[in-house]
Amino acid sequence: MEISYQSTRGGETGVTASQAILKGLAADGGLFMPCFIPKLDKSMKELSAMTYQETAYEVMKLYLTDYSSEELKTCIERAYDSKFDTEEITPLAKADGAYYLELYHGSTIAFKDMALSILPHLMTVAAKKNQVKNKIVILTATSGDTGKAAMAGFADVEGTEIIVFYPKDGVSRVQELQMVTQKGENTHVAAIHGNFDDAQTGVKKIFGDKEFARRLDEKGFQLSSANSINIGRLVPQVVYYVYAYAKLLACEEISDGEEINVTVPTGNFGNILAAYLAKQMGVPIKTLICASNENKVLYDFFQTGTYDRNRDFILTSSPSMDILISSNLERLIYLSAGCDAEANAAFMKELGDQGSYAVTAGMKRFMEDFKGGYAGEEETREAIKKVFDDTGYLIDPHTGVAACVYGQYKTETKDQTKNIIASTASPYKFAGSVLEAIEGQQEEPDEFRIIDHLSEISKVLIPPAVEEIRTAPVRHDTECDADKMKEAVESFLS
Repeated sequence: MEISYQSTRGGETGVTASQAILKGLAADGGLFMPCFIPKLDKSMKELSAMTYQETAYEVMKLYLTDYSSEELKTCIERAYDSKFDTEEITPLAKADGAYYLELYHGSTIAFKDMALSILPHLMTVAAKKNQVKNKIVILTATSGDTGKAAMAGFADVEGTEIIVFYPKDGVSRVQELQMVTQKGENTHVAAIHGNFDDAQTGVKKIFGDKEFARRLDEKGFQLSSANSINIGRLVPQVVYYVYAYAKLLACEEISDGEEINVTVPTGNFGNILAAYLAKQMGVPIKTLICASNENKVLYDFFQTGTYDRNRDFILTSSPSMDILISSNLERLIYLSAGCDAEANAAFMKELGDQGSYAVTAGMKRFMEDFKGGYAGEEETREAIKKVFDDTGYLIDPHTGVAACVYGQYKTETKDQTKNIIASTASPYKFAGSVLEAIEGQQEEPDEFRIIDHLSEISKVLIPPAVEEIRTAPVRHDTECDADKMKEAVESFLS
């Protein structure tokens, strides 16, 4: 059955999947959503015998209905290949009373690889389908992982340029090195003087500037997005929750139809929204546990029904979650408002004008599947240490937040339902924070000596993606103020 897409704010309807992927953001500032959420047409038993690539096809064919079977299979084959360091793509590790879904085995050792490995292929097929003559300029803001994963995906892809903005002091040293050493003639990076929300707001302003779009069009360019707002990012993320349940079934860790819980460390909300979509498609997920760090805007929202970004921005050891404007939450707001685009647009206007909005009692009831929790820095360190001391299993600070919040949830609710924790980054991406959690305060300033020591004590191999950047030359050194991002884009494209 054909699925079309519409803006969460009502300005665009009847858009094909390929058009939605090309546009990224709707013209009215809204996000594209399918006209309905499809149901899986294979049973979990059937899916349990499938590879990751086969599962990806079964999920994505239901959403990307204007892609031919051959086009979609080719995109999947090119995305999920030897750039992942394990054949399973997303292995499950059982540790400390939970199943850790390892989403970091791609080329940039973070979960963003799962979607950004396939997005360039989906996009180039979409460009051909829609007779796009312009060069596509991928414009994205990153809190650390999206930028590198997007650049790795789009590097030297014909007909594209990619421009990434990141907060100068808001990412880990490894994250920064991964970006500034990225190869590719079409890759561009700028560190902005500000935080991630400043970068994201700046990118959204550029997308909303019609005059700027006209000027770019005259020069043969058109903007698109690789941020998690792009439906081409969200759909591939649904796959790994379907695959994880199927694998638990295949390994006889659960029985067919048995409900599980999912705990996700959450900043921009896309990763947990993908789990929600998997649930709506028929995966037996009971509770979605939304884990926040000290920037607990989502925790407060699920507690009170009021979303309020008017608060101090806190830099933590889990920088990919240091976010106060969770863009993908708009999709859940839209669904909870009964797909009423006008009502959703009013909430988003309130957020823009006043920095907050409050949902109705009915909308709050709609979101009862979600439970919020948060972990402070000390609690996160304790969670990393506990898992390592008890089991020898190594987790990064984002996963540490999720492990801590899951522990809190279990204590408070006594819910013994089996639980998957989305493990979103390799511990080596945040080696300093991980080692500090395990051994206490570190004096060693050299990130790579810390990495080597962490490998010694954990007996976990250092990923090739980290080894590569030890000696890689810096290729990108642009910096700019948050209000000069448009000028930086023009400079990169001139």
